[in-house]
Amino acid sequence: MAETAMCSAGKSGPAMSVDAARLRAVAVACPVARREALALDNALGRVLSAPAIAATALPPFDNSAMDGYALRLSDLRGDGPWELCIADRIAAGDGRSLCLARGTAARIFTGAPMPAGADAVVMQEQVSRVDDIILLTQRPQLGQNIRRLGEDVQKKTQALAAGLSLTPPRLALLAGCGVATVAVHSRVRVAILSTGNELVEAGHALGPGQIYNSNRVMLRATLARLAWVEVTDLGILPDEPAKIRAAIRAAAGSHDVVISSGGVSAGEEDHILDALRAEQAELDVLKVAIRPGKPLTIGRLGQALYFGLPGNPYAAAITFSQIARPALRKVAGLTDEPDTWLPATAGFSYARTTGRREYIPVAWSRRDSLGRPILERLGPGASASLSPIALAMGIAVIPSDLSIVHPGQQLKVEPLFE
Repeated sequence: MAETAMCSAGKSGPAMSVDAARLRAVAVACPVARREALALDNALGRVLSAPAIAATALPPFDNSAMDGYALRLSDLRGDGPWELCIADRIAAGDGRSLCLARGTAARIFTGAPMPAGADAVVMQEQVSRVDDIILLTQRPQLGQNIRRLGEDVQKKTQALAAGLSLTPPRLALLAGCGVATVAVHSRVRVAILSTGNELVEAGHALGPGQIYNSNRVMLRATLARLAWVEVTDLGILPDEPAKIRAAIRAAAGSHDVVISSGGVSAGEEDHILDALRAEQAELDVLKVAIRPGKPLTIGRLGQALYFGLPGNPYAAAITFSQIARPALRKVAGLTDEPDTWLPATAGFSYARTTGRREYIPVAWSRRDSLGRPILERLGPGASASLSPIALAMGIAVIPSDLSIVHPGQQLKVEPLFE
């Protein structure tokens, strides 16, 4: 990207769509090259850097999927009912090498190995038993209630692809395949910083014209929930170009991603753009058709990916979630971007100016006849507001060309999970 693009903020001209801005951010992101090996117990949430190969088949042997009776279908001649003598009892963990004699059945339990010769398992509820004789009236299907060797995963085949995050079910799958360690991408090293003489950390007294720094807390808490991120908090930088330049230079030299909030709208007191220019950063200052959060800077600062988020809290939260986070996932090595948007119904009226996609905090206590949440708008939607997003159950999106939202209007909502 050309440095001249840095002059785009605040100037006339068409704004870029949210989708285009997201693609731009993802395009300049590069996956971390560092790798490490981790035991499964230490790998929750991490991202596979190579396919995980099954050390053994899953399941590792033919076994019963039910408590019941193993039998041979060839012993069930005619139309039934049929009687079979119980010749053995097989529990999970039984290591004997058994062969089912013709004309007999074996009492078998869930997970127990199938005896040779048996080709079906009848559930215990579907037979009558008197002493060592069972009576059944329905012929089972071939292979019924049998989990076959390798039907889930074959030995020495790919159990999970590279680029997937290791969720609890995926860790369980790997454990079942005998995988003890996994190759993962190293954590993404993210530096966060705020700029502005007006900012003060909570716990300190406010001076005239000062406010408490909420963006740092929000960003750090958001990133801390990602197991594949390692956060360095650089705190608040004063509006002094030399100090800003030294801080961002050091951050870019030792981190994969640098995220700043504030100072990106090309005003006279927004010194961070001047510092980035001096460091020969390759950046775009984007006019994005998004409400809130139009001023946004993306690009590269040395080897690091750089995001300059708006200073207003809600605007910073929305631009991070909708544009920065997908690029951050790419840096982590993740290959998918989950679609977490759900259908919903508006329970409010809202007249608005078209041209920008808008994200509004919402809550709900009712659902429509199809089970979709009926959304209620929280707060005025100002980009500096904190209480609406703090109380929200989700974020609803309003298309850029929709001028009036009526009750009953079909919308989409992204739930905010605790």
